[in-house]
Amino acid sequence: MYKKICFAASSGGHYEQLMMLKPIMDEYDSFIVTEKTKYSSRVDNIKSFYLLQINRKEIRFIPKIVFNSIKSLVIILKEKPNVVITTGVLAVIPICLLVKLLGGKLIYIESFAKVSTPTETGKLLYKFADQFYVQWDDMIKVFPKAIYKGGIY
Repeated sequence: MYKKICFAASSGGHYEQLMMLKPIMDEYDSFIVTEKTKYSSRVDNIKSFYLLQINRKEIRFIPKIVFNSIKSLVIILKEKPNVVITTGVLAVIPICLLVKLLGGKLIYIESFAKVSTPTETGKLLYKFADQFYVQWDDMIKVFPKAIYKGGIY
């Protein structure tokens, strides 16, 4: 049984998809990890932690991913989640892999926007996920072991 759940997503559409799971957040001891942005992403009654926004093509990619990895480890040691549910993307890869490495479960939900091709994060985390969900039935061709239950919208 899940004791504490980390809900992790980058900002924008991935975060909006994650917020579709708010009823689950309310049901369990949960917290959110997302990117720090100029706009507010605070959710009432749920603790939130913020990572740096990352673009893999930017010059400061390596220092930012190292920073996010260290910050993710600090969050994990403080909050002690035993499962992470994520809709991706790059900024939250460290927390996903660290929770998994430390014995937790990883649940990945591929983006609703991806109808027939995978995200880069999906291709990476598919190898590590305990449960991997796709939101379009055609995506089973891309991720044969995925679970299709329809969209989360």
